[in-house]
Amino acid sequence: MSLLKFLTSKIFLKQIILAVVAVVILCFIMLKWLKSSTNHGDFETVPDLTGKSISVADMELKENNLVMQIQDSANFNPNYPKFSVIEQEPPAGSKVKENRKIYLTLNPSGYRKIQVPNLKERTFRQAKPMLEALGFQVGKVTYENNIGKDLVLKMRYKGKAIEKGDKLAKTSKIDLVLGNGKRP
Repeated sequence: MSLLKFLTSKIFLKQIILAVVAVVILCFIMLKWLKSSTNHGDFETVPDLTGKSISVADMELKENNLVMQIQDSANFNPNYPKFSVIEQEPPAGSKVKENRKIYLTLNPSGYRKIQVPNLKERTFRQAKPMLEALGFQVGKVTYENNIGKDLVLKMRYKGKAIEKGDKLAKTSKIDLVLGNGKRP
């Protein structure tokens, strides 16, 4: 029997047709199984959790069959209450599958503490940008008799003397005592 004769025989054509039918049936069964096992077309809407406490956010996510995953934040935002949600991923209104993790970034309890730099015997022109670059604010500026005009003599925070290396919260106002250029 030659190859050409075999390819045109009824037995070979029956086998080809059976194979095609079997592949189509298997594909149909696989697609139905995938649709039911992945809940195709079933979505949950992500609620808006911004500004809400952890417990309220957890309750809302459980109501929507979603899972909470907390991410720490080092950036304090004074516009939100302490330990409240300031960001979420995926964003509110997104359609996601059931049991999807929703990543929440929380507002810390306050600004982080930063070391006070050594400003003594630096000019006010040097000290001010140095403080502002670290996140501090220049508070009240007072002058004392000292030959160095606008030279930083002392640093104070809420009336108490501070030294280099002391830790203060970011955005703290540091008062500076400067020399007025007159001999004591």
